[in-house]
Amino acid sequence: MFFIDTIEIEGLGNRHYLAGGTRTAVAIDPPRDIDQVIAAAARRCVRITHVVETHIHNDYVTGGLELARLTGAAYLVPAGAHVAFARIPVHDGDLAAIDDELRLRAVATPGHTPHHTAYVLEEAGAAVAAFTGGSLLIGTVGRPDLVEPRLTEQLARAQHASAHRLAAELPDETAVLPTHGFGSFCSSAQADGEATTIGREKNVNQALAQDVDAFVADLLAGLEDVPAYYAHMGPANAAGPAPLDLTPPAVADAGQIAARLAAGEWVIDLRNRVAFAAGHVAGSFNFEADGKIATYLAWMIPWGKPVTLLADDAKQLAAAQRELVRVGIDRPAAAATGTPADWLRPGEAPASFPRATFADLAALGSLDGVVVLDVRRDSERAGAHIRGSAHIPIHTLHQRIDEVPDGTVWVHCAGGMRAGIAASLLDAAGRDVVAVDDSFDNAAASGLPLVTA
Repeated sequence: MFFIDTIEIEGLGNRHYLAGGTRTAVAIDPPRDIDQVIAAAARRCVRITHVVETHIHNDYVTGGLELARLTGAAYLVPAGAHVAFARIPVHDGDLAAIDDELRLRAVATPGHTPHHTAYVLEEAGAAVAAFTGGSLLIGTVGRPDLVEPRLTEQLARAQHASAHRLAAELPDETAVLPTHGFGSFCSSAQADGEATTIGREKNVNQALAQDVDAFVADLLAGLEDVPAYYAHMGPANAAGPAPLDLTPPAVADAGQIAARLAAGEWVIDLRNRVAFAAGHVAGSFNFEADGKIATYLAWMIPWGKPVTLLADDAKQLAAAQRELVRVGIDRPAAAATGTPADWLRPGEAPASFPRATFADLAALGSLDGVVVLDVRRDSERAGAHIRGSAHIPIHTLHQRIDEVPDGTVWVHCAGGMRAGIAASLLDAAGRDVVAVDDSFDNAAASGLPLVTA
């Protein structure tokens, strides 16, 4: 008998796996906070004997090297990946014995990266699951444009061939267990469902339904911006990440918070956007701890700039710190917990701004002279947008504040989280802002004039 446990990192949109038998197990694409993997192995009462990477990751810092060091496991990395640490290079067809009658077979699946390798779990010689990393995903594939622009089309064609290889070599009932596709920007599209098999993918995945030219054309046409922090993840993983440090940061008092703001550092308020709008330290930015903080903060902050975290309590602070180490923001410069009253110097008042709905925006009547700012991605706006609205995607707003037209800014996204981030940036820049905290689905129902594709 075998088991497969899934470790889901919702903030980054990835899944990591522990698979094994009665005594030993393998970890696939482990996250940087490896205590989760170790705990999963302890619950199963198994020893981790192998750690494998499907590729050098671009969207998170791996915990593979440290997990292998701590457990004494063999560390398997695709042979084509250029790394600066000792590992066992994996070639197409290589086998690794995991437990009694349980083995892992390497399958070269270039496309997401040139060296990408999937791993097929076999029990008594029969394929039972394929750990496909960034190759064949649920209803889609991993994006091919994260390595080198000149290689993108070549890798897209390789991605098509790799998907067809997996479909041809594996039984229809084989479970497909990808790392990406659950919100990660390493995926070319959102996963189509929560679980899949080779047989299902043959029916729904465009990589298996289209000829290579049509597939490549559609794939390349649908690619969106790459998160800026990805440029730092690959090199960090190739060099060998340092062990993580999750000890609490230094405590900042109100004077130190003010000094850090004055020095141009980023002070991040982790509280929910409702609380932030009602009152916050002027100049701070709001990245909700319950949102995609790792993705959007890492995407937007100038790399290496010191960051101070403000949180409701120690639990929220620790959770955010864990999220951030996954993308290489290792040590906050300082932190504080409590409320704005604890973070402001005597005599200082909290800043605030109003929240609204699309119905409130529609109630203004004519939008002439009203600045409506859409911070969704290009693909979202292409589907429908408010007539006359300005458009600056959230991940570029901090660099383009001066492009926002004069006047009070009603800022919106698809659901409210990104609008909250944008409102905090605009508020810190001294703009009058209203955060539209509402689903864009309500825009049309409110009577706002929309332009549709």
